[in-house]
Amino acid sequence: MRNVVTMMALAMLLGFLSFAYAADEDVPAEFKEDFAIQGEYTGVLDVDGQEQKWGIQVIALGDGKFQAVGYEGGLPGDGWNGRNKRIAEGAMRDGTATLQEAEVTLNISGGKLVVIGPWADELGTLKKVGRKSTTLGMKPPQGASLLFDGTTADHFKDGRMSEDGLLMEGCTSKQKFGNSKCHIEFRTPFMPKDRGQGRGNSGCYYQGRYEIQILDSFGLEGKDNECGGIYTVAAPKVNMCYPPLAWQTYDIDLTAAVFEDGKKVKNARITIRHNGIVIHKDLELPDVTPGNVIPEGPEPGPIFLQDHGNPVRFRNIWVAEE
Repeated sequence: MRNVVTMMALAMLLGFLSFAYAADEDVPAEFKEDFAIQGEYTGVLDVDGQEQKWGIQVIALGDGKFQAVGYEGGLPGDGWNGRNKRIAEGAMRDGTATLQEAEVTLNISGGKLVVIGPWADELGTLKKVGRKSTTLGMKPPQGASLLFDGTTADHFKDGRMSEDGLLMEGCTSKQKFGNSKCHIEFRTPFMPKDRGQGRGNSGCYYQGRYEIQILDSFGLEGKDNECGGIYTVAAPKVNMCYPPLAWQTYDIDLTAAVFEDGKKVKNARITIRHNGIVIHKDLELPDVTPGNVIPEGPEPGPIFLQDHGNPVRFRNIWVAEE
């Protein structure tokens, strides 16, 4: 038995390592240059003689076009002051993406983003980073229900696995849960020509009732219908969405609604960490969200991973009941 467990653990570890380096293989040849530019950059700029930390998220829009969102203080979840944002737009030229914001120019190539000021003076260079969630690869605690570890999709109704051992969208856990903690890892596809709800869309319905939106909303405002939002209920406190094809995590604590004599006396409450950062804290859920698969009630409910027509992938899913 020990040898079997050891082999499973080794296979899972090797799987995580291979996934970490497989993203570029999932990018069509026509988008590879765009994929190399898009992502997160961070560093220090000289602003009016003062050193300031900045973070910039570069979003690929297809056909060699890009938008960049600059954050004073650092990237979201890593220093951004929550207020000042700068938007630049531009396109690829001879292997370098050149974007403009007022009198400031961004030149991006080779994993570096050079910021040029209005008098052609270089304000600084930001380096591309690949952030990883602090809970990525988190192991289930003793007694937890391991729903998916890359070996079988049998714990899900309509469960399907991709050729590279990932759980595909459009399935519902056979097991149902009440008060519980859930860990789920997901990856949105790289769809640079798509926009809005057509770009890497899925959703995690906790108890089959409350949707935590999954979407490629990298660099967007962070609304209730974007990644981390509770659909129609609340926007995330901060948009912690990583770039497409980066592995991301949701860590969800749910206190189920309480019913007495068939009547609800307490609403459900939820706390969510997206990529290790709290985006909803003890949030009250007044009712089910649209698209729910079961009505609100006293009975436990499943984990439903929505199929919205986009190839979103999942791994390392477990639930610990309380």
